[in-house]
Formats: sequence, structure tokens, C-alpha cells
Amino acid sequence: MKSVHFAGIGGIGMSALAAGAAACGWEVSGSDRGAEQPENAPLIGALKAQGIAIYPQDGSRFASGENLPDLLVYSTAVESDNPDLVAAKDIRHMHRSEFLRLLLDEFNKISIAVSGSCGKSSVTACITEVLERLGGDPLMINGALSKRYRRADNAGNFRSGNGRFLVFEADESDKSLLSYGADYALVLNIGTDHYDRDELARVFGGFLRNIRCGAVLSRQVAEALDYRFPAGLEVRIFDDAGGASAPEYALAEYLPGEKSKAVFGDGKSVELPVPGRHAALNALAIRALTGMLGFDDAAVLDALKYFDGVWRRNDFAGTTPQGAMVYDDYAHNPEKIISCLTGMREKCNGGNGRLIAVFQPHGYKPFGFMEQALFELLENFLLPEDRFILLEPFYAGGTSSFSPHSADVCVSWQGKSALPERFLCLPDREAVKEFVSDNAAPGDVVVIMGARDNSLSMFASSLTL
Repeated sequence: MKSVHFAGIGGIGMSALAAGAAACGWEVSGSDRGAEQPENAPLIGALKAQGIAIYPQDGSRFASGENLPDLLVYSTAVESDNPDLVAAKDIRHMHRSEFLRLLLDEFNKISIAVSGSCGKSSVTACITEVLERLGGDPLMINGALSKRYRRADNAGNFRSGNGRFLVFEADESDKSLLSYGADYALVLNIGTDHYDRDELARVFGGFLRNIRCGAVLSRQVAEALDYRFPAGLEVRIFDDAGGASAPEYALAEYLPGEKSKAVFGDGKSVELPVPGRHAALNALAIRALTGMLGFDDAAVLDALKYFDGVWRRNDFAGTTPQGAMVYDDYAHNPEKIISCLTGMREKCNGGNGRLIAVFQPHGYKPFGFMEQALFELLENFLLPEDRFILLEPFYAGGTSSFSPHSADVCVSWQGKSALPERFLCLPDREAVKEFVSDNAAPGDVVVIMGARDNSLSMFASSLTL
């Protein structure tokens, strides 16, 4: 039996790979410095229920020198002086992207890679659900927790399946998606999360050269690539304007409401499971992809409306004692934040309530990279009565510049804003609770946003007590 140890197994993507290895019959172990944190208990518990051994991240897995794993898998977030990496110096080390490629080969299915700056986790889960509802039994490796597949022994980021298809999230954040290929690809968009748009265009262009059969791209991505695609690759383009490759891949109208709806260029429509124009574009992309795969269009449109969603995407946490609705969302880059807030606006008492957005950046470096782009979008989006509250960036340990601080960014934003009172920085979560208690009213929507920190969902729920 082959064996593997994951350093950082508590990460959303790493835990999915660990579950995939266990499903392949590997002996799996792992460590994580956050394994004992209460907010990570469901994920760690699910891994243990699959027979995966969890060790302290202190090198103790390798101390005896006996029964050592064949491989140690690490991610870009794991530093070179990590105790497990140091202790396992005589064992082969493999980046998570290489191990994903190994799993793709081992499962040997028709592979569908979903990428883009925004929405890839939700779309990966949605494609999987659609294929399942159409009678398939797809396998899924995802960077988010699907609500449909979550249970005590499955965190929800992996689905074992015996069907023809394997749907997986292809992460562009460290360019590791260039390490593997797929049969089909879907690239949703290009944003400002980890790199500038020109650099991301080069990354996605390189990624498409590793795709064997077909690709579905947004018009934005196609334009960034100058419509230059690998020879022989079937390409379909979706859009909300005039750039779609066919009417059925064009969004003619988005109809907001309690049950939002997308109307396509060919006159057909679909009821959307979540609000927001981005959800309509995601439905377009999935329609184009499943059409390329040969699935019945009417059945796909029917299946789309039943999507159960993924954890921390537009999640309703409850109502504050004062009557404001509270939501929890993973939004963490400028485009995702605006998409999230646009959907939340629809819930604000018919547009008469206000938004109180609380954002904890997922790290100092990414916050510094995107702070100007985020300000520009928020300056144009926020209404006079809205409030956007910054918390200090999340720190998970390891090396960090600890710059910029949210307080400094907030002062900068206020100095540039036409309505500076919309931007606030609060010192901690207790201060946020006090602000919400004093200011949020019936018809208002409070949304907690941020990535990497699983305790944010618990914090959102605490506002409703």
C-alpha cells in the first residue's frame, strides 16, 4: 500500500487531496498547526472518520524512523522550515499540484478543470451536482465545502464517484495549475487577487495549452488572451453582452428578486439558486460546458435551480436582536466582494435598507496587493448610508510583513473618498458586535466576509444571539 503525509492537511484544498488519496486506497496521515482549533473540528473530524491519522505539526510523525510514508505533500503556504518538512528530509517531497496530477492519472476519468479568479469553487460544486442529478456519478476535488456532500465523515470538498467524470478546482493563486492538464476547462474570469490581469492572462493562456479537448471561457478571458487559443481546442465563449459565441451562451437579462432568474439569448431561462448577476453568468458557463459534453440542455437548466451551494457563500446566519439579517461569505478579493455585496443589496428591504459589510483580509500581502482596486470599486458601489468595516488581516502563522495594517488603509481610503464616513476600521470583533448592536436596524443586511479563517462563520452566528 502506498502512503502519503500532508503537511497542512487542514487546508481546504489539501484536505480534499487527502480524501482523494484515501479513496484511492493510500495510507494517509497529516498534520496542521490549526488542527486543535474548534472552528476546524468538523473538517479534521471528517478526515479522522476516513481513517486518516492526524499528528501534531512538530515532526513527530517522522521521529521514530519507522513506518514512514512514501511521500510528503506540501502546499505553497507551507514554509521550508516547517517541522514536518525538516524532519522528513529523507522522504520525497511533492507540491500539492504534482500530487493532484498524480491523482488525476490514478482516477483516469474525463477531467474537467474549473478556474478563474472568482467563483471556481461554487461552479465546481454546481457542475458536480448537475452531473449527479443527470444520472452520473462524478468525482469531485474542490477548494470549498459543498453543502450537498457534507456529513460527519466528509467535509464536503471531495466526492467519490464511479462515473466517467472528475470535476476539480484548478487554483491560479500560485500558478500551480500550469503543472497539470485536463480534458476540459472552464475559465470564468480574470480579477485582481494574486497577480495583475496581464500576468493572469499569461497564466491562463499557459493553462489552456494543457487542455486536450475543449474550453469554456468568459468574453473577458477570451479578450485578455486576444482570442488566441491552442490549435484544435474547441472553445465556447459566454458573456452578458454581445461577445458570446452563440445566443444560448449570452445573458439577455438578469431578473433580481426573491427568486432571481436568468434569461438567455435564445429565450430560455433558469431560476437561480442564489442572487446576483455573477450567479447568472455561472449558469451560462455551466450550460456551455455541459452542452460541449453532450448533455440535454433542458435537463441541465432544470438541474441548475436545485444547486445546494457551498459553505460560506451567501450563507444566512440569522437575524440580530435588532432585526437586521446577517450573512456569512468567503468573498476576499475586490471582484468577489462587489459580487457578494451586489447580491446582498437585493436583500436590503427592497433596496431601502443599508449594507453593513465587515471584511477581514485573508493576509497582509494580498491585502496590500488589492487595497487600491478594492477602494475604487467600493467608492463607486457603496451608498451614503452603507458602512464598510475593516478588521486587521488574518494571520495564520509563519513569515509575514505585517503590512499594511487595516487602520492605515482605512485612513488612506477616508482621505480619498467623497463620503469618508462609509469606511471604518474597528480593533476587534467585540467592537464589531457593539457597532452592529448600536447601528443595524430591521431591513439592513450585515455581511461578514473573508477567507482562510473558519472562525468567521462562528463570528457571524454570534451576531444573532
